[in-house]
Amino acid sequence: MEKQKNERVKCLIIGSGPAGYTAAIYAARANLKPVMVTGTDVGGQLMFTTDVENYPGYPNGILGPEMMEDFKKQAERMGTDIRIGMVTSVDFSGEVNRAIVDESYTIEADAIIIATGATAKWLGLPSEQRLNGSGVSACAVCDGFFYKGMEVAVVGGGDTAAEEALYLANLCPKVHMLIRRDVMRASKVMQQRVFDNPNIIVHWNTETDEVLGDKVVNGVRVMNNKTQEKTELPIQGFFVAIGHKPNTDIFADFIDRDHEGYIITQPDSTRTKAAGVFACGDAQDKIYRQAVTAAGTGCMAALDAERYISHKEFMESQKKVENEVA
Repeated sequence: MEKQKNERVKCLIIGSGPAGYTAAIYAARANLKPVMVTGTDVGGQLMFTTDVENYPGYPNGILGPEMMEDFKKQAERMGTDIRIGMVTSVDFSGEVNRAIVDESYTIEADAIIIATGATAKWLGLPSEQRLNGSGVSACAVCDGFFYKGMEVAVVGGGDTAAEEALYLANLCPKVHMLIRRDVMRASKVMQQRVFDNPNIIVHWNTETDEVLGDKVVNGVRVMNNKTQEKTELPIQGFFVAIGHKPNTDIFADFIDRDHEGYIITQPDSTRTKAAGVFACGDAQDKIYRQAVTAAGTGCMAALDAERYISHKEFMESQKKVENEVA
């Protein structure tokens, strides 16, 4: 599709993935004629996931990319205009909200739904990326089931890492927790739960040197950062739990975010500080971070957007009637 310099739409969805596609489905069914700008990672984090077995409606499981293709097809069938591109900046300061796409053209929208997600932080090892989805994961709740009865490792020392280790300890006989320092950043309560669990082995002052395996993970080589001694652990699952970064920086000047960058929405709502701007999915959820919860908030955002637009159109029509009478 040829890009226009300026364009006005009812509903603009920024980002794809479960939240964005679900918002698109509901917005299209509400006749909002949504336009979606996908972002660079079309389909979101599930495009880098293999088997998904915890999303309702897929009794035999499904590959992440296949599920996102199903979501995309459904959104398109309902009438969503899906465009491959990147929103590079926004302006929510005026009466009409604007988004600049690929630094080349502007879309004005009555309602904007942010579904830009969050990106997992990685260690930066080539082997980690090569084996991502083949034994390497950033979500124990998503993928832990596949390693039931196996030996696994978790990298990190914060609350998230502790939660991941404890979750895996219910499935795995041995969970190696690899911590760079000689202390944990996790809360005291979480630390005690880790120490009390017989299935968790804490490795202090330990850094990952290499994830081992050809096609799938079969071990990890770690290094003690004090003695420089290297050892290998025979694991089948390697979970990175050093945090996520929400993809929300371009919105920082116009909406409220917490200290980690997650968008703050109003209670029991997807509304943000900016009128007509709504946020859903992992861009505003740092607690659950599941495909099904992202889809749920995508639904909420579309419903909130539809109500906002309906109210706005009603008020504009009333004002027009009053002006004609006057």
